[in-house]
Amino acid sequence: MNDSETLFGIDVGGSGIKGAEVDVQRGELVTERYRIPTPQPATPAAVAATVHDIVEHCGWSGPLGIAIPTVVQNGIVATAANIDKGWIGTNAEELFVAATGHSARVLNDADAAGIAEMTYGAGSGVRGLVIMLTFGTGIGSAVFYDGILVPNSELGHLEFQGMVAEHYAAARLVERDDMELSPWADRVGAYLRHVERVLTPDLFLFGGGISKRFAEFAHQLDIRTPLEVAALRNNAGIVGAALASRELPPSVGSLTGMKE
Repeated sequence: MNDSETLFGIDVGGSGIKGAEVDVQRGELVTERYRIPTPQPATPAAVAATVHDIVEHCGWSGPLGIAIPTVVQNGIVATAANIDKGWIGTNAEELFVAATGHSARVLNDADAAGIAEMTYGAGSGVRGLVIMLTFGTGIGSAVFYDGILVPNSELGHLEFQGMVAEHYAAARLVERDDMELSPWADRVGAYLRHVERVLTPDLFLFGGGISKRFAEFAHQLDIRTPLEVAALRNNAGIVGAALASRELPPSVGSLTGMKE
């Protein structure tokens, strides 16, 4: 690899869609993030149009890596817990190619963040079972064993306390629903202990926008497993998405060509 290799990553979130150029040698953004509020409803057509606008604004002309809050198998969306249900069954890669004119690789947003964190951040070089959890509109998860991603885990959808876990402990409860930080942190601690009992990880990585407040509530997360705050914070999804685009051709070509 050259001393500098620039790729483009886009992170589709529940409240905003963000994109930037990334130096994937260093894992750093080389341009300011450009953010547009996520359209409501976040239908495939509306999100694709927003991604097009971000790419056009930034003047990017190469392949795209796009992280979205869904399970993505071979480019096709399989779930839609925190996005419009119309995504289910959509070939997201074909959608974004058609909308932008650029080749595109699409992956789960927490997997993208985890890839970035395991490559450049607090998980770099860590062996064994590492679980990254991203707390935002929902709870995303990325699971790695000896640095290898097990894609499309959905630990935020475990049943816990009689409900879906992300309904119990997602950061939106603090950021949108006015829950105080301290009782929310107690819930997060209980959820982490539950995951700990089920999977016995060697390391938890704590990500999502609320991680910038980690020092305010870290003492309440009473668990046995080592816990590190994600180093890339809210840029992790963009960085990981950019990395995922590395093997794509520089221009659209055929969809068959994209998969080679």
